[in-house]
Amino acid sequence: MSRIGKLPITLPSGVELDINQDTIQVKGPKGNLNLILINGITIKKEDNQIFVSRIDDQKVNKSNHGLYRSLINNMVIGVSQGFSKKLEINGVGFKVNVLGAVLKLNVGFSHDVNFNIPEGITINIDQNIITVSGIDKQQVGQVAAEIRAIKKPEPYKGKGIKYIDERIIRKSGKSGKEK
Repeated sequence: MSRIGKLPITLPSGVELDINQDTIQVKGPKGNLNLILINGITIKKEDNQIFVSRIDDQKVNKSNHGLYRSLINNMVIGVSQGFSKKLEINGVGFKVNVLGAVLKLNVGFSHDVNFNIPEGITINIDQNIITVSGIDKQQVGQVAAEIRAIKKPEPYKGKGIKYIDERIIRKSGKSGKEK
């Protein structure tokens, strides 16, 4: 039995779960999310808890058991609390602005980089901190990774865009001594 898959999911107040034959819809104060179910995984709702189970012990069903429990749990957390990732910009003269649905980055290139903000994602700027937030955990992580990929942090001076909790291993310059 999957250690993650056997754990029940508790629905917080204000969150509703609708189970159809092949889809699940989770509604909450922050929005709605949908998930398409596959064969081999069953979902039951009892009182305020959701139970995910599999119909047999085939390898595919075993691997999807914990996955679907995690996906549903992330949907419940997303529509009730939301997800966010924070990025930090380091570098002299590096600037970032939000203009409507476009994130404008000036990060050392000869031109400004325009990043189109997808629907369902909000981006806030506080000095050199970019906060990416939304209700879909996968989408928030993907957008944060795409923004970081515009200018990855370099190991010599640490200039670039990095996650707030990311640690950049610094290298010494060509002289070989620590500065």
